Amino acid sequence: MTQSTDPAIIWLTQDAHDKLAAELADLKGPKRQEIIDRISAARDEGDLKENGGYHAAKDEQGKQEARIRQLEDMLRRAEVGETPPDDGIVEPGMVVTYRFVGDDETETFLLGAREIEDDSIPTFSPQSPLGSAILGAKTGDTVTYAAPNGKHLEVEIVDAKPYAG
Repeated sequence: MTQSTDPAIIWLTQDAHDKLAAELADLKGPKRQEIIDRISAARDEGDLKENGGYHAAKDEQGKQEARIRQLEDMLRRAEVGETPPDDGIVEPGMVVTYRFVGDDETETFLLGAREIEDDSIPTFSPQSPLGSAILGAKTGDTVTYAAPNGKHLEVEIVDAKPYAG
């Protein structure tokens, strides 16, 4: 199965997808009810202007609802992927090793959604400046991209292997 290189698609492992779906279910179920109960209890205390517990619970509710929307969007755009082919072409789900042109030191990262990050390797999204610039590049290719500071940087793709984690 060929993976999409559409930057709107979020590539996830089955494990990452399951973890995010479980988090969403928890946030929409027990966690949402817990905050509603806290808001209700704080409201019963009276004057809402100076009710710190009420305002803290409302703030937490806002953050939780934002996370729910983020998860729903992510899961809607997710492509639960098989491991991409080991063909040296950069696509979501690949561990990419690169170096800045003129520098001997290499860096390695996983190209995919940050939610699949496992602390053993940094993760860059395909929507990031570097991620979008290298999509479709092959081992040995040199690409230029605009860094967040506006500076144009040139990188060489040293290696691209399927993520096995």
